[in-house]
Amino acid sequence: MNVLVTGACGLIGEKICSGILKKENKVTATDINPSEYNEGKVNYRFVQADVYDRDVYDRLFKEEKFDVVVHCACTVDNDLGYIITEKEIKRSAVFDSFIYTSSVAAGVKKFILISTSQVYELTKTREPIRETDKLRLTTNYAKLKYDSERKLASSINKQTEMIAAVLRIAPIYTSSYLDNLINKILDSDEKMFVYRNGDYGFQFCCLHNLVDFILCFMKIADDKKYIGIYNVSDPNIISVREIIKFVRSKNKYGPVIQRNIGSDMVKAKLARITDREQMKSNYRYNDLDTYFYNNVLDGTKSNSVCTFRWNIDNTK
Repeated sequence: MNVLVTGACGLIGEKICSGILKKENKVTATDINPSEYNEGKVNYRFVQADVYDRDVYDRLFKEEKFDVVVHCACTVDNDLGYIITEKEIKRSAVFDSFIYTSSVAAGVKKFILISTSQVYELTKTREPIRETDKLRLTTNYAKLKYDSERKLASSINKQTEMIAAVLRIAPIYTSSYLDNLINKILDSDEKMFVYRNGDYGFQFCCLHNLVDFILCFMKIADDKKYIGIYNVSDPNIISVREIIKFVRSKNKYGPVIQRNIGSDMVKAKLARITDREQMKSNYRYNDLDTYFYNNVLDGTKSNSVCTFRWNIDNTK
């Protein structure tokens, strides 16, 4: 297949391109700056382009007959700073609109959008979160992602051929990319902490599970029944105990402090009044109310496409 990957030189984009190339597909990678990760590989072509360089993308869609577009640009968290402002939201919206329009006009067969599980409202029940569950768009990051989803849905409604998937992925990790994991166990003084015995946990997604899902979707999604939203994550939550063990195995950080949940909950309630802008703009803001929900994404739909085999014990 001939594949366009936008935002191809961030951590996630690099691994997506690498996986697609390993299956002997052709990749055109676009981003603001190049990356050495896939440079020199057979069937890999990098084209430098800002999200506003519409003429570059117009030329690419005319020169190449893309079978698949994997859209990461402007929407992948590790490519953005922690603070998502209205500027980033508008920047993403502009790019999304013409990428979708161009893909439809060019007859792209399959379109994959990288979104986020952060659009969901976290429930206090043990029920897994399904693709049809309530949304909570209180942060700039969630709004950016959901606006991108809606624009894609609107584009699909205007034609009938393209098979599109929205991937709501949990926060990413790999053996070497620990930021999202560490964020859950570091306090404001950059010290590791734990409540109780660390039996609570969070939903994450090994990056290799995301790549596997994309490859499977490209291979088997051959009719409209595959159009829709997919939760993409590890099958199980990762406990704080597991995170601490994993981080320590990478020689990161030292002792773990056991913090008082009661006093921290009081501080969290005050923060909801004083840190409203932080809660809205910082996509890694830790809402203490959600720490002990142990929310799990329902992977029934995504498992019909791909079996997730990677976890914190075997990630590379």
